[in-house]
Amino acid sequence: MRPPPSGVALALVALGGVAGAAQGVVNAELGERVGNATLGAVVNNLGGVLLVLVGLALPSMRAGLVALRRARPPWWSYLGGLGGAAIVLLGAYVVPVLGVALFTIAQVAGGSVGGLAVDRAGLAPVGRLPLTGPRLAGALLGVVAVALAQAGQPLGDLAVGLVLLAVLGGVAVALQSALNGRISAAGSPAAGVAVNFATATPVVLLVAALAGAFSGPGTTWPDDWYLYVGGLLGVGIVASLVIGVRAVGVLRTGLALVAGQLGGGLLLDLLPGGPGLRWPVLAGAVLTLVAAVVAGRGAPGARTAPAPVEPAERPAALRR
Repeated sequence: MRPPPSGVALALVALGGVAGAAQGVVNAELGERVGNATLGAVVNNLGGVLLVLVGLALPSMRAGLVALRRARPPWWSYLGGLGGAAIVLLGAYVVPVLGVALFTIAQVAGGSVGGLAVDRAGLAPVGRLPLTGPRLAGALLGVVAVALAQAGQPLGDLAVGLVLLAVLGGVAVALQSALNGRISAAGSPAAGVAVNFATATPVVLLVAALAGAFSGPGTTWPDDWYLYVGGLLGVGIVASLVIGVRAVGVLRTGLALVAGQLGGGLLLDLLPGGPGLRWPVLAGAVLTLVAAVVAGRGAPGARTAPAPVEPAERPAALRR
């Protein structure tokens, strides 16, 4: 399956970002109402796994997994889901301390640095993308845009260690996008989604168990159906990312995702009972899209061939 044109890919990723904004809201509310933040992540991942299992009834899903098995990509290509698990769990514990604004800025900064590094290393199927002026400018503009979008939002405690964890979470998301895209190129986008949830879910369940989410008095689950759609939204997000990474690389995919998240947050604000239109968020969303466009200037001419996935061509740090 050939990747779509860059404009179409960026639009799909932005829609995935809108889904990401909704996912964050429902997961957070579910975790708050059941009394444990990690349970929102658990429901999110189990919902994704359930949808993947249902998808196995589709010939396209099975064909993608068969193609992936035949391609035999290196073992580390299957670890992308760990990045998704990391950012979901970090958000559950770090956001209450740092606040949404500071956490988001730190995460996007880490995602921009990680996107530049991953694209430069050629881990994504799009191939090696050099560090050019437009790409560096796009990454910086993306961080500035997100900082602008968070203007006026309350800040939590400035805990340096937690800020660094949020930055590392952004780097983990960049790696997640690259590795899932690599799996998608070897099999299919559906195979990339399946591998992501198969890798992430055991980690989320383990952390939730260690946090005591499954112990103590019985949990009372709310009846509101919309609190359980996180898995469905997650499938859409991961699918948009694997498509975007194959077309435009990790950095631009990450910027488009953030633009969609800001736009989705803006739409949620406009719902009855919300705070209404926030101009800094609108400006931040537009500037982030501009950053994704700026980062792509000159990319086709600078791109080199994708690195093969055979073991002999693995990055030196991962050959062991």
